[in-house]
Amino acid sequence: MAVTEADILRALELVKLPASGQSLSASGRVANIIVDGGKVIFAIGIDATEAAAMEPVRKAAESAVSGLPGVTQVLVGLTADKAPSSAAASARQQAQRPTPGPGGPTPKAAGVPGVKQIIAVASGKGGVGKSTTTANLAVALSVLGLRVGVLDADIYGPSVPKIFGITGKPRLVSGRTLAPMEAYGLKIMSIGFLIDEETPMIWRGPMVISAITQMLREVAWGELDVLVVDMPPGTGDAQLTMAQQTPLAGAVIVSTPQDLALLDARRGVAMFRKVEVPILGIVENMSYFLCPECGARSDIFAHGGARHEAERQNVPFLGEIPLAMPIRETSDGGRPIVASDPDSAHAKAYLAIARQVMAGLGGPVRAAPRIVIE
Repeated sequence: MAVTEADILRALELVKLPASGQSLSASGRVANIIVDGGKVIFAIGIDATEAAAMEPVRKAAESAVSGLPGVTQVLVGLTADKAPSSAAASARQQAQRPTPGPGGPTPKAAGVPGVKQIIAVASGKGGVGKSTTTANLAVALSVLGLRVGVLDADIYGPSVPKIFGITGKPRLVSGRTLAPMEAYGLKIMSIGFLIDEETPMIWRGPMVISAITQMLREVAWGELDVLVVDMPPGTGDAQLTMAQQTPLAGAVIVSTPQDLALLDARRGVAMFRKVEVPILGIVENMSYFLCPECGARSDIFAHGGARHEAERQNVPFLGEIPLAMPIRETSDGGRPIVASDPDSAHAKAYLAIARQVMAGLGGPVRAAPRIVIE
């Protein structure tokens, strides 16, 4: 019999809050319970000042629910609804500042064991083909001889499972550590593997951050030359968390040519620069349309805007990818075009972009900066 929400709440009666001794179930803090087969996901509501004190409660809740019959995986996040007091916020900002003093080193974010370099594929807005670019870039890097993984960090709209044609659930290898799924020689992880594809992720920022952190650090990635992260669109919590907690080697910005998309791409470049993540370059996706019947070219979204923006920003322009039926068809069919039609012009365009990304990764892996909220 499948575990129910009532079963979960009964198990959480054994978890007590440190200050009051009240059970977690009775406290009203448990929210957003999702049960998908043997996978259980839920949030614990906290005040922002309670994060450290409530971490043992989060772990105890995971342990309690993990013991229920039929439960194979538990993901619990802490989500804060209230802003900390001004004094607490001031203390937090002070703690985030680099250690002062001559020669004092800036605190470094821990890397992911076995992963040499991590790059983010980002966009200022949704709908520009970021996930398709991520998938084909990852396959292209693998074709060029690198050991590659893909992390789908787009919690609200995970597309990677469909693009790679992967179904099924990842297995536990030890404790809380998951084995990544595999396709086309890549190691792949996505929240889409842990929930039903029609389940909405109605999560606040802290829950999203918790999920991304767990998928990054509690997956048996093995030995990888590069981990390609498909970021959520925008410049919010997820991007800042990745930049702060992960030693990103660089970011690839995906945009379409029209002015509205370029405005958002500009914000993406500015955000990564602010947190000292190198910009590996800009990709102009849907650069032009090729008619599948006559081969005529149409600049539906204008053309060349991303190239001009790259020149204006003094960052590399990585290349143009057309709005073409084969790219759409292979992505919808779970067969990225670089893998399914490697000799096509479209695959060669992705390979050219991958070569430039590899060149941009030629330097040493840098440490992630500490972010100061001003």
